[in-house]
Amino acid sequence: MNPPTIPVVDVRPAATHFESIGAEPAVIRIVDAFYRQMDTRPEAREIRAMHGPDLAPVKAVLVRYLCEWLGGPKHYSVERGHPRLRMRHAAFPIGAAERDAWLACMRAALDETGTDCALRDMLMQAFFRIADWMRNTGN
Repeated sequence: MNPPTIPVVDVRPAATHFESIGAEPAVIRIVDAFYRQMDTRPEAREIRAMHGPDLAPVKAVLVRYLCEWLGGPKHYSVERGHPRLRMRHAAFPIGAAERDAWLACMRAALDETGTDCALRDMLMQAFFRIADWMRNTGN
């Protein structure tokens, strides 16, 4: 008589969004595509104007933030502390138009970089909640 077989159970943790998206190299591509969209979309003109001509510093911050937000390394928090997104953006007028322009640029960036459709849709829902919460004007 043979001993009973023990089923093999995969105990690896589920992949984070950070891993699913392709880790930091993919986040960098998304951020580059995002700012390309911001530079070319007429509806993004006002949110682009909120940034200086040199995007390198803001790109680096967004890469670190998104990496951490997606479940990757916590470099953003180590360097900058809690995100405090509303506080950090309080100086900029953010209404529905700015929210929608930001979201359109991010969706186009995710599409351009080949992000899996299901993951893209999940991320866009989360981005909408954050972007809508960031509004600080009545429009």
